[in-house]
Order: sequence, then C-alpha cells, then structure tokens
Amino acid sequence: MNESLDLRAGDWVEIRSKEEILSTLDGRGELEGLPFMPEMFAFCGMRMRVYKRAHKTCDTVFPIRGRRMANAVHLETRCNGQAHGGCQANCLIFWKEIWLKRVEGPSESRATAGGADAKIESTRNNSVGGATETDVLAATREQPDTSFSEPVYRCQATRLPYATTDLRCWDMRQYLEDYASGNVGIRLIFNAIVYMSYYRLSEAGIGLGKVMRWFYDKFHPLWGGTPFPRRKGVIPVGDPTPSSALNLRPGELVRVRSQEEILRTLNAENKNRGLMFDAEMVPFCGKTYRVRDRVSKIINEQNGKMQEMKTPCIILESVFCQSRYSECRLFCPRSIYSYWREIWLERVPEPQRGDAKPAAN
Repeated sequence: MNESLDLRAGDWVEIRSKEEILSTLDGRGELEGLPFMPEMFAFCGMRMRVYKRAHKTCDTVFPIRGRRMANAVHLETRCNGQAHGGCQANCLIFWKEIWLKRVEGPSESRATAGGADAKIESTRNNSVGGATETDVLAATREQPDTSFSEPVYRCQATRLPYATTDLRCWDMRQYLEDYASGNVGIRLIFNAIVYMSYYRLSEAGIGLGKVMRWFYDKFHPLWGGTPFPRRKGVIPVGDPTPSSALNLRPGELVRVRSQEEILRTLNAENKNRGLMFDAEMVPFCGKTYRVRDRVSKIINEQNGKMQEMKTPCIILESVFCQSRYSECRLFCPRSIYSYWREIWLERVPEPQRGDAKPAAN
C-alpha cells in the first residue's frame, strides 16, 4: 500500500490532508505498524523540507539496536505530547512517504495558523477510509486511565519495534544510503569508521588502551575534534553524586561544562542520580546554547507509562544525539534530545551586540 517517493534530505514536500491520510490507516490508526498520532494533524497541508530520510532508526523499547524502516522520512516536526499526557520528550516525528507529496518549493501552505500547538479535535469523526479521527485519538492508549490504574500510552516511539525490521551493523548498504539520501556527508562517514576501529582496538585488551586514549586526547582536538568520548566517571557506584539547582528557564543562555568537569559528577557507570551522560553528549561540552525546556515527565518507551522525574532535567536548543559514537546505531537520524543535569551547565550572560552567537548544531 505504501509508495516510495525516494525523498532525500532537503527535498520539499507537502503533508497531505487529514482525509487523505486517514484513508491510508487501519482501524488502529497505523500504517505498516507505524501510528499516525493526533499531534500530527496540525501539520496537514504544510510545506516543509525533508530533514533526513528515516531509512533506519534506533530501538529504545528493546534496547538498544538498529532497525530498518521502509518509505519514511523525518521533517523538522516534533511531537508536543498533547494527546499523550503532556509527554515532554519532543520526539522527532516519522512520516510515511504516502502521507506526503513532492512539491517544488515553499509556496504558501494551506494549513491554518496554530502549527504544532493547535488544539486536537476529539469530537469530529470523519468516516474516511480505514480510520477516523476518533480511532486515531483512541489509539493513543493501550490501557485507558481509570481510578484504579494509570494510563498506558501508545505512540510512534513505543510501537517502533513493530514498524521496523532488523538491521545488522555490518550491513554496509545502510551507510551507502546514509550518503545517497543526503543524511550524512562522506567525511563524517569516514571519521566514524576510523573512530569505531580506533575504539575497538583500544578496548581489545592488548595493553594499548591507555596509550591510545592519551594519544586521542592529545591530538584529536588539534584537528577540531573532541576529547576521547568514552571515559568513565570518578565516583564509586553506590556513593551519592552531587547536584546543583540553577532553576533554569526556557530561553536562558548556558554553557555546557567541560567533559572533565562533568566526569567529576558521575559514578563509574557514567550516571548522576540515575541520568546517563553519554558519549554522544561530549561534542557539546564547552559550547553555549539556549535552554529549550525543563523536562519533568516523559513516556517510558518500554512500558508506555508516564515517568515523572524526581528532579527536572534540561534540554537545549539544537542539542540532540548525532549517533557519531554509537556502535550498531551509527548515524541514526532520530535526533533524540540529550537530557542535562543542571550541574553539567552554567549560566552565562547574554551576549552584547557584536559578540559571538550561541553555538548552533
């Protein structure tokens, strides 16, 4: 049923009308296992550029592995969680190509004002094709909210394993498609292959690890690279890790502390009060960004339940996983926002006119 437009990063598309998209869905609001979520209706009729082809992704339900998806792309659209209990994960949305049509450029969109924050209509019941708006809204719950139990949510992230197929990391065709689709440049692909080979050799147990990490730290930054990204925290597992409350708000300017400073706040599992500091976060160290949001609740993708954070964490503008160092998930285009403890950040004053702007990814 699904058709391929062979879209590449940078291509212009128009999102089809609500009625056209509903006609492609089954009774659970899915196409080939992928839910069309109520938050997506607000984008119908809009023209956008393709951000990246979603030919592969990472599975965080049965973590962590690479998966292949057919005939899908990412636009620069993120879920606002309105139909999913106010989830604040801001996930990048998957769009099947049959929900889109290729256009020449950014002429005026037919969608009404409101964008991603437009209210979801739960009272309409368009009987078009295999699904209705009511079906799509009802499909956001695996288990409804009652006085006896909390809701179990259902979204693209929780259903991802069922909308994808297995992808082996040694399948070189994925990297050819990364390049051919415009997702990744040849230099980044080459750098990633060199890094993974270097990292595996340093971890091979032949006595070269310490020397290789020293060499990497000494010379890689001279070429504009990062320090060795896979270092361990210094606090023993089981001991308390430090915290700091900055009470940051959206729009504030912050500097990400150095990798060395952050490692001093982590235990040997690279966690601070349960939150992981990942290698993919190292390229952002020492740079300045704006706070996008304070995150206090997200859907746990493994069980579909809302997870309330004991201490809110921070997401920053344009700071998300780039999958440069993730074995078997290199160049995953999902662009999941990185979560930051406030102790890993510091406020900086607003730049004066003529000063350098905050870093952009």
